[in-house]
Amino acid sequence: MSKVLIKTSLGDITVRLYDETPLHRDNFIKLSKEGYYNGTLFHRVIKNFMIQGGDPESKGAAAGVQLGTGGPGYTVPAEFVYPQYFHKKGALAAARQSDQVNPEKKSSGSQFYIVTGEVYSAGKLTQMEKQLEQRMLQSIFDSLVMENRDKILQLRRNRDQSGIASIQEQLQKETFAKAEKKGKPKFTDAQREAYTTVGGTPFLDNDYTVFGEVEDGMDIIDTIQNVATGAGDRPIDDVVMIEVKVIE
Repeated sequence: MSKVLIKTSLGDITVRLYDETPLHRDNFIKLSKEGYYNGTLFHRVIKNFMIQGGDPESKGAAAGVQLGTGGPGYTVPAEFVYPQYFHKKGALAAARQSDQVNPEKKSSGSQFYIVTGEVYSAGKLTQMEKQLEQRMLQSIFDSLVMENRDKILQLRRNRDQSGIASIQEQLQKETFAKAEKKGKPKFTDAQREAYTTVGGTPFLDNDYTVFGEVEDGMDIIDTIQNVATGAGDRPIDDVVMIEVKVIE
């Protein structure tokens, strides 16, 4: 088990890295030992959501400069260990580019965030499960459409309305069959317990790699999430990572 101390201008945070996400663990340790994070900022802070840092371009950045695109020039393959590790408050996770340009959900080589989130009612979580199910169905259907793209385009060119209706019905049946095999998205008892007590960001689960959690310093996380921010959610007064070092 590895631990890293993040000394900030507002206090110290200790994070524990998961052995089940070795690529992210080793990368975070490597960068910490190199002093890569020293002097960088928590450049994006959104109350009741998360605090984000790790952009090398934030080091010494002038006030008002938009940040968030910097990195070491590589990405880290996704390592989802779900539902064991999820976005509860205090979760340490890797930032990444959007699905449109990053369908494999590869993580940024250096940028990370710590979840603050909010507390959810049991009813809201049940509602989210239904939304996740709809999202899963849409995702399966869209992938089937792409697989049959040429056939669909040919039917459209031929203005074959009957053929289009037939293939749509076929793909819908295949969608439900695939979804049934996968099973309905459902929060575990551990997730429900966490999200209804300490809180978190359940809508990010299984979409971004969670590779650790805060072991000490949640009060500092709360202090940071409450700072005043300006354009791009950047804190008006810089929150600096003075030193990030491996302590265990």
